[in-house]
Amino acid sequence: MGSSSENVKIITASKEQAVFLRKKVSLLRSVSFLIGTIIGSGIFISPKGVLMNSGNVGTSLVIWLACGILSMFGALSYAELGTSIKKSGGHYIYLLETLGPLPAFVRLWCEIIVIRPAITAVVGLSFGRYIIEPFFAPCQAPVLAVKLLTAAGVSLVVYINSCSVNWTARIQIILTIFKLLAIGLIIVPGMMALSEGRTENFQNAFDSNTITLDRIPLAFYSGMFAYSGWFYMNFVTEEIINPERNIPLATISSLIIVTILYLLVNVAYYTVLTADEVLASGAVAVTFGERTLESFTPVIQVLVSLSCLGAITGGLFAVSRVFFVASRENQWPTLFSMIHIRHHTPLPAVLLMYPLVILMIFIGDLYGLLNLNSFPRWLFMGFVTLGLIRHRYKQPDIHRPFKVPIIIPGIFTVMCLFLVVMSLYSDPINTGIGCALTLSGVPVYYLIVSRPHGPAWWRKALYIFTLKLQILMEVVQQEIVTY
Repeated sequence: MGSSSENVKIITASKEQAVFLRKKVSLLRSVSFLIGTIIGSGIFISPKGVLMNSGNVGTSLVIWLACGILSMFGALSYAELGTSIKKSGGHYIYLLETLGPLPAFVRLWCEIIVIRPAITAVVGLSFGRYIIEPFFAPCQAPVLAVKLLTAAGVSLVVYINSCSVNWTARIQIILTIFKLLAIGLIIVPGMMALSEGRTENFQNAFDSNTITLDRIPLAFYSGMFAYSGWFYMNFVTEEIINPERNIPLATISSLIIVTILYLLVNVAYYTVLTADEVLASGAVAVTFGERTLESFTPVIQVLVSLSCLGAITGGLFAVSRVFFVASRENQWPTLFSMIHIRHHTPLPAVLLMYPLVILMIFIGDLYGLLNLNSFPRWLFMGFVTLGLIRHRYKQPDIHRPFKVPIIIPGIFTVMCLFLVVMSLYSDPINTGIGCALTLSGVPVYYLIVSRPHGPAWWRKALYIFTLKLQILMEVVQQEIVTY
């Protein structure tokens, strides 16, 4: 009896000391993580992009609602995948399990060279602009100052993600509260103005003379960018407590909340500002604040900047797990599947994106970056839900704790592929660059990944280099299987 008790204590102690990614993401943390990641810079910069490409106020509001519904279809599909495929890694692991190694690697390649650096740079530049502009008002802040501050903010986020999962989760909850406060400071004055009868900006809301159908996909891109983030829980499945319950609950409730908030924010914008004022504004939330809150405008700017910082924090936390899983699946160098021996964070995977993000911050343009990354992002989301349909028919006996009607992933797949094809016509330059960068992953896969055994000298050099970095970073392979 005593011996058995001692054995249990030894096993418990050894597990406590073992190096692996712990389950620390509860339902509350999941919801705050999702809301905090979805509500980033999008709702504060995308209204201009949606209006510019949709042509009028009425169509733009319809697109905001349609983007919310389309995101919900995608989220429900991903919730099914997340509860039936228990590995972390999101898009990457679902493509690997349903469509095979080539699509999975190309998605990983795009994440590294296009999607993640571009998105982080877009949100980061919004952070830098919003936080520094109060100090230069009424003049415009110097571009270099915005970029330097952005780089500092991203560096701070990388440091926090490197040090602690708990601290990342706690900071995300705090930043989510701040961003909901920012949303409230827009919705409340807007609804008050609407209740006073200020509806003149909604007259002729659906003016057909201003609609350009070929640009509607770009309006969807701007809207969907504001909703993007609903899939991030699937990136960290192995770290979620009770994922079969918490992934669907967190995803659905978060998207419902965000869709309602986004519609109210846009109605508030258009109640106070004309369409021309929205289009002329460099920062819609700030222009709105100047009109309604006057001396409190800097408060909105600071809250919006903190909102952007929260989105970067959640995005980096999630996407580092994609690189971690890809390395574990032997499609990326071994170093990136290693975990810090004390902090229990995937340190090499967290640091991977840092240099490229900084580069894009200093060379990138906000809307160009947005359209550039949208092509591969929505192309592969369509492939993921196509993979779900294939998985249903190829492996019908797999236990699926959460199951959606097949029409939902079907509609999401068709819409994603339609948007991708139409965007090639609407913005051939940026979308074409995104397409070319996507296709560049194919030769990389066949030349390097599918033939991992290179010359003996190369394998030895790589092993020594990995060992040196492993010692420098204090990282080791995961010691306990978490899926």
